[in-house]
Amino acid sequence: MRMNQIMEEAQGSSGGGQAPIVQLRGINKSFDKNQVLFDIDLDVQRGQHVVIFGPSGSGKSTVLRSINLLAKPDSGSLKVGGIEYGPGLPSEVGVTRGAGLALRRKVGMVFQQFNLFPHLCALDNVALPLRKVHHLSKQQAREKAAIALRRVGLIDRAAHYPAELSGGQQQRVAIARALALDPEVMLFDEPTSALDPELVGEVLKTIREVAETGMTMVVVTHELGFAKEVGDLNVFMEDGRIVESGPRGFYENCTSDRAKEFLKAVM
Repeated sequence: MRMNQIMEEAQGSSGGGQAPIVQLRGINKSFDKNQVLFDIDLDVQRGQHVVIFGPSGSGKSTVLRSINLLAKPDSGSLKVGGIEYGPGLPSEVGVTRGAGLALRRKVGMVFQQFNLFPHLCALDNVALPLRKVHHLSKQQAREKAAIALRRVGLIDRAAHYPAELSGGQQQRVAIARALALDPEVMLFDEPTSALDPELVGEVLKTIREVAETGMTMVVVTHELGFAKEVGDLNVFMEDGRIVESGPRGFYENCTSDRAKEFLKAVM
């Protein structure tokens, strides 16, 4: 059975018969001579929360970065909103491909590191992409940035610079920055891994609140308690391959010996 068939069965009724908002088929990726992804198939339905987990070096972040072309696939199909952005499949000759900039307007991303500009206050860190990407005026961008900061509970820190914020607050500013662009899909690449343990909870709370709005999300995380809570589709990876995936209840009902071994070690 091909992996895409397995993925479709795992997602069950969550897709509602609609085309996935994100669809990966046969994605392969190498860095120099080191192949890091092998024939990745993944469907993400609109409004779904997908969690990708597994040991370090398993290719989780590369899958995530493939979705917005920060890591361009060597082969395979990447469709977002039905538009092909990857190399495509051999059976689909002559398909018009979308531009990377247009893709990144649809797909927001929050990184492990906060990537805030140290010379800009929180409000202007959020406003700057609005001016660059959506060409809003300075006033319009700042008004929309304020709404985004209020959404993540940081409007009272709008005038503070990154050095004046905790790590958790900085990551919440980064989440506000991504949300302000009104993406169709949000990607989170281990958003708590750079935080001190006592700051993890506030960021997970913010991500949980984003999930509750119905935002489509793909989250790479090692916080498996959180993953169990939010994951509609849970994907276990190792050595650049999807080993097993499943819906809610996956962590108690997975069948792969390797997935069971991993979960026993970390939960």
